[in-house]
Amino acid sequence: MNAKAEVESSGLDTVKLGLAVALIVAGIVGFYYFEAYSLLFRVLGLLVVVGAAAAIALVTAPGRRIWDFFAGSKVEVRKVVWPSRQETIQTTLVVFAMVLVMSIVLWLFDMILMTIVRALTGHGG
Repeated sequence: MNAKAEVESSGLDTVKLGLAVALIVAGIVGFYYFEAYSLLFRVLGLLVVVGAAAAIALVTAPGRRIWDFFAGSKVEVRKVVWPSRQETIQTTLVVFAMVLVMSIVLWLFDMILMTIVRALTGHGG
């Protein structure tokens, strides 16, 4: 269990998150407003604005919780036992074989149903 107490977000956090959203909206509007300028400069400007908005959002209580979540998930990914190359190849081959077998089975099932429908409706000679 997490021993940390939940921190309530304050009104200042709401203002900060609103400012971050306003920055992103302004960045997107600016991106399209300055369409006469080079795409490179517009994308760089948009990235700077999004980075500033992310920095503002990360100093709020919800932002810190999100940051802690990603830090914890990074630790958990290190604990994963990844399959070896041989296991990955064998599993991939089994998946390909099953897809092939199922496609043949479904094709045969479709052919049988089509033959039955043609016989019942009198189409196809």
